[in-house]
Amino acid sequence: MSRAFGLILGFAADRVLGDPRRYHPVAGFGQVASRLESRWYDDSRVAGTAYAGVLVGTATAAGAIAERLTRNRPILHTLVTAAATWTVLGARSLDREAEVMAGLLEEKDIPAARDRLSHLCARDATNLEADELARATVESLAENTSDACVAPLLWGGVLGVPGLLGYRAANTLDAMVGYKSAKYLNFGWAAARLDDVLNLLPARACALLTGLSAGRPQQAVRVWRRDASKHPSPNAGPVEAAFAGALDLQLGGRNSYGDYQEDRGTLGDGPTPTVADVRRTAALARRVGVAAAGVAAILALAARSGGRWKG
Repeated sequence: MSRAFGLILGFAADRVLGDPRRYHPVAGFGQVASRLESRWYDDSRVAGTAYAGVLVGTATAAGAIAERLTRNRPILHTLVTAAATWTVLGARSLDREAEVMAGLLEEKDIPAARDRLSHLCARDATNLEADELARATVESLAENTSDACVAPLLWGGVLGVPGLLGYRAANTLDAMVGYKSAKYLNFGWAAARLDDVLNLLPARACALLTGLSAGRPQQAVRVWRRDASKHPSPNAGPVEAAFAGALDLQLGGRNSYGDYQEDRGTLGDGPTPTVADVRRTAALARRVGVAAAGVAAILALAARSGGRWKG
């Protein structure tokens, strides 16, 4: 019971407070990871696997210790779970970025919108105009709803604090070194593959919750099943395709990431996104987050009744 309460409390804290402005634990983890990378980097999968293993393993172990020390003290366990949940979630920050991008695009401040897009994704925005910036924002909101909200909540529901911290560590490393660039193709391989595995089920749960939250489950699932395989990512594909179906939009296309191009296929049957679709997507993402918090609480209660833990 304390795990479920902690997850809901942490989700509520993220919705109300967002990320800490200073001394964010995830930012601190990123700084440690950067320092370790500067010492361990080598253009090899072996070095990258050791790098990811040490960092993700340490975060997961820290969560396991916290879980073990508090699992028989329900109030403390609730608070520790809530703190961990608040730490790893990024739904409110994602929502704020959507609000900023929507405002800039509505004001037709294209140069500022191009600069701001880097807060959501690594796409090269140099030559993007309003509708392409809107598409990039919509796609990033969809993908990050899974990564920053749904997946950590579900891992928290199943495994508690170790699941929360371990998932966030793996996802952070993927964002740092999991690129298909010349530098990270080998070194970032393990981080990218680990993130793929950890998101395999949550991404599909997110796709299903997207359709249900939009009241268009059949349309979302139809586009997901038909178009997700066109996307180069095994997990972003189902999520973005489900958002396309739920919002009746067409997503995908060729994107530039500086030194390489990526063709994400065509997802959905509707019109391509416009500026007005940014707020629509953000509203849907909020509903998906609430649904995911409910599912996570149910998973936590199921784990407790199954006898796998005593919290």
